[in-house]
Amino acid sequence: MVRPFGSILTVILALPGLALAQSESCTPVTTSTAGLAGAVITGSKMQEADKGLPKHCILTGKVGERTGADGKAYAIQFEMRLPVEWNGRFLHQVNGGNDGVVVPALGDKADAMASGGTTPLARGFAVLSSDSGHAGSDPANKDLGLAGGAAFGLDAQARRDYGYSADMTLSPIAKAIIAAHYGRKPEYSYMYGCSNGGRHTMVAASRMPEAYDGFLAGNPGFNLPKAAIQHAWDVQAFTTIDRDVRKSITRDDARLISAKIVEACDALDGLKDGITANLAACQKVFDFSTLQCAAGASEGCLPAVKVAALKKIFAGPRNSKGQALYSDWPADGGVGMGNWRFWKVESPLPAWGNHSAIATMGAASLGYIFTTPPSKVDGTNDGLIASLLKFDFDKDAPKIFARDAAYPESAMDFMAPPDAANPKLVGLQGTRRKMILFHGQADPVFSVNDTIDWYGKLDANAGGNAQGFARLFTLPGITHCGGGVGLEKFDALSALTDWVEKGVAPERIVASVNPANKEIPADWTPARTRPLCPWPKIARYVDGDVESARSFECRAP
Repeated sequence: MVRPFGSILTVILALPGLALAQSESCTPVTTSTAGLAGAVITGSKMQEADKGLPKHCILTGKVGERTGADGKAYAIQFEMRLPVEWNGRFLHQVNGGNDGVVVPALGDKADAMASGGTTPLARGFAVLSSDSGHAGSDPANKDLGLAGGAAFGLDAQARRDYGYSADMTLSPIAKAIIAAHYGRKPEYSYMYGCSNGGRHTMVAASRMPEAYDGFLAGNPGFNLPKAAIQHAWDVQAFTTIDRDVRKSITRDDARLISAKIVEACDALDGLKDGITANLAACQKVFDFSTLQCAAGASEGCLPAVKVAALKKIFAGPRNSKGQALYSDWPADGGVGMGNWRFWKVESPLPAWGNHSAIATMGAASLGYIFTTPPSKVDGTNDGLIASLLKFDFDKDAPKIFARDAAYPESAMDFMAPPDAANPKLVGLQGTRRKMILFHGQADPVFSVNDTIDWYGKLDANAGGNAQGFARLFTLPGITHCGGGVGLEKFDALSALTDWVEKGVAPERIVASVNPANKEIPADWTPARTRPLCPWPKIARYVDGDVESARSFECRAP
């Protein structure tokens, strides 16, 4: 249930049945079709209905072929899936990690976590997916090892494409393809992504709001360069426990952390059910110091060095002046669980030496993409970790804001929404355009506190009326784009389309158990449901069946 950095996604390309044959065209769309703005159609093939997907045309193409300043070949590669039974809607699927691969254009990941278990393609959406302008597995970068997927950061245009301009280039091309294929334009257009895809969505809502009617942003890394600084902060903190980060926080430690947070915070939402729904109240009653072993004790507690490291990590990175460089992080029952460990401590990936995502792909991104000028990083496991251990929070952190003649946009310029620090979303206010954001409360990659803070500023700028065009839903116990000890299946896409097309604002979204989640407690029934509530409301138990969302109301905390 993770959205790891781009190179992991390349395995998707090996899936059978995705090869395209130019001789089996299933659409009248060609390179000469009007509105393609120089795009080249490279293939099309009819895909018969199979495995829950409808009969659809798969079309591939590319635009903007060029040789970069680094001497390497670039182009924005894309795929569109056009269902035979089209519902009149277009969905721009924006992907996670470092991009760099054309993920199948289904509209959501295979289990359709945020679209109610049925992918948008299966629901009749025409869907676009792209690599955002670079190839993560470019053979020219093979000698860079694990850093190869981030080496596009050496080229300023590739940085810009990754940040926002590939989306701006492809949106009108996709609509021209739809118009040529179906004989009519889409009635409604949407954008959805989680993780870096959530960042893409937030950036589009600020830079190109007129291109879409609805924006669905999950676990958005809208301050991604700042969050990358946290990677160095985490690794440096974990190595105070053990020089081998993989041994710093054990699985037993993680279970203990989760259990103690749940013990302290579970009942704050009116019901003791293993869910820490009242996030704000939890921060007032739980302190990591309570995990520390008393003198002579060693069971059911953590040594002082581990508690100190955790407190430092959750406080967020700071420079020597005490200035915050990113965000702090909340305590939540999902901390330590789900993909928290994958991102923070260790992974099951032999190619990474079982090191965590932040200690491998995160390190490469911080150096190559988010630093100006780029810092070339040794692509071995030891080299990547060494780069994070030597990161200087006084000298290196400001480089995410730096510009020079070769790189006229800083990492924050091309990655973050232009108004990230003072959000207004003027392109949504007073229109039918709407945005739904969701964020796992135990996300180990992008702090939910950062998203909550952003939403608070948006609401203040909107005179307390942000709920009229944008709503945030936090997911108790959930980590990064799924996983954790919580309910992770919900239909935010229908909530968004109902809001845009029918004017029905989402007062609650029902979430249910993912049967594939092995960390769900044994005393939860498979049928358990809960309402997700628009922030700052929380789900409070009223009466009735404790396993049913019908027994809960969204109320002020």
